[in-house]
Amino acid sequence: MTTWFITGCSTGLGRAFAEAVLGRGYNVVVTARDVAKVQDLADKYPDTALALPLDVANDAQVTAAVGAAEERFGAVDVLVNNAGYGYRAAVEEGEDDAVHQLFDTHVFGTVRTIKAVLPGMRARRTGTIVNLSSIGARICPEGSGYYSAVKAAIEALTLSLRKEVAPLGITAMVVEPGRFRTDFAGRSLTQAANPIADYADTAGKRRKDHDTGHGKQPGDPAKAAIALIQAVESDSPPYMLLLGNDTSDGFRAALDALRSEADTWEPLSRSTDFDT
Repeated sequence: MTTWFITGCSTGLGRAFAEAVLGRGYNVVVTARDVAKVQDLADKYPDTALALPLDVANDAQVTAAVGAAEERFGAVDVLVNNAGYGYRAAVEEGEDDAVHQLFDTHVFGTVRTIKAVLPGMRARRTGTIVNLSSIGARICPEGSGYYSAVKAAIEALTLSLRKEVAPLGITAMVVEPGRFRTDFAGRSLTQAANPIADYADTAGKRRKDHDTGHGKQPGDPAKAAIALIQAVESDSPPYMLLLGNDTSDGFRAALDALRSEADTWEPLSRSTDFDT
């Protein structure tokens, strides 16, 4: 039976992913920093769910959790790196400790779990790694420079990983969701404590106290979970799975803008080689 290992299952998309996969009858390792918040899933599915504490910024916990998953179910077949949180600040406003923690959780946390599951996947010559990104990596809104940066790093990392592990029978893919009706813009969103007045009309407009969209997001987490399962089970999983109409629209608009600018500057871009 296929075993999924999902990080950040206490709420939001991670919770929806776990519920949907368990509903399909698969084994699922459900993790959260506070394991009590996912214990109900293990109680509901005692034969197929394993609840474990996991802070992806903690090397020892990552190693222990993957080891426990392999001991219980024999293997990790699908890794879903979902754990994370939002951070809003103008680039100048970003606090060093907060930015370091953001990168440690999103980027290095993703790397930790990937490195932990890959030896087993390589030995079996099969497996799927799913890394959660965001449409923010493409549209880069004011006030989300650091969050967009960690997600862009994850996307670049995943594309290289995909090329490295494909010959070994392993798939790596990115999921780029837009606005889903979760607590992302509530409990899971942090921000710089000391705003700078000069950014009030740019980054300042996206501060939590100015956010009127929380609870009104168009995306349905349950439908996102179904889409994720369908992509993972596909004969040819995509490198990037876009989730949501807002994501599809934003992604295409960003590509069109980049293409237009590349066209405008192409003569200068091509002028920099040695003459032959």
